[in-house]
Amino acid sequence: MKPTRMPKRRSSASFGWVLGCLTVIVPFCCEAQVNLIPNHSFEERDTCREMNDVYYPDNGPVGWFSAAGTPDHFISCLQSGSFNGVPLNAWSFQYPQEGECYGGVLTYREIPADVREYFMIQLLEPLMVGQRYYASFYASGGWGGNVPNPTLYLATNGIGVVFTMEPRQWELNDPYPTPLNYAHVSSEAIITDTVGWTLVSGSFVADSAYRYAMLGNHFDNANTDTLHFATFPWMPAGYVLIDNVCVSMDPDGCPLVAGIRTPGDEELRLYPNPAQQWIMIDGIQPSAKLEVCDVLGRNVWQGKAPEKGFRLDVSTWARGTYMLHTELLMKRQSFKFVLTE
Repeated sequence: MKPTRMPKRRSSASFGWVLGCLTVIVPFCCEAQVNLIPNHSFEERDTCREMNDVYYPDNGPVGWFSAAGTPDHFISCLQSGSFNGVPLNAWSFQYPQEGECYGGVLTYREIPADVREYFMIQLLEPLMVGQRYYASFYASGGWGGNVPNPTLYLATNGIGVVFTMEPRQWELNDPYPTPLNYAHVSSEAIITDTVGWTLVSGSFVADSAYRYAMLGNHFDNANTDTLHFATFPWMPAGYVLIDNVCVSMDPDGCPLVAGIRTPGDEELRLYPNPAQQWIMIDGIQPSAKLEVCDVLGRNVWQGKAPEKGFRLDVSTWARGTYMLHTELLMKRQSFKFVLTE
């Protein structure tokens, strides 16, 4: 996080070149258990220096870059008590969950409202449409730093990951983007533990061939719950540390909270599959938007669910593979089904 304006540093290297280097460091693997997040614990870095600035893919934690604001990279090679040192730094006192480094992002501001910081990185390979993925990371509430007037004295929920098709490199003086009020995986609980690390995890079905992951609080102030670590006369803010980020199509590929369930996800069922005369969509929320596309992405049917149990007549459709997309309150899910003779 950036309390004062610092000189801007631009990257001269292309992100594609950085990804190439990362591929050498982390060889491509076709096994399902592969973690699609390169430099998942922020260990690989360009140098060991005190820094409070915009990050690009080749300065700071290699591959990670600022998608909004000036997120922080905390490294143990710096003296404890340095701005981004470990364990004591400007915003917290914390040891890494894994390795020697971790990241940190601003998750809440009262004035100006809805200011957020995000770290972003390119995945090792694009996500597959219709495939279920599992995502997780460890989070810790930022508290106990060495700044004389601590403003980061709120714990928040909402910290999570959003997947995107395109990168969003943030520059100094750029406006802060409006929070999406949506995340593919996020914490509904307020992250209150400042001593240990809290595992945040969940699953989702990819509805696009996403290429980037963006971490932070994706919910605005009205949709973020807060809790005071302390009370001071100045304006409060919230901050969360992040470590050991994972995305995999294998449920055993990432650490997951026992019994984790993404709200509104597992309740929805599509059957029979394969089908012949009809498909039943069970657990769908009334008024949810529905769209069916063929393997070429062409729309073959669209409408709205009239009730939670919705039966769709497919008897006259060409036999083959289709994708059902559902959307409600910016939450999208996708399901693959097959029609047979």
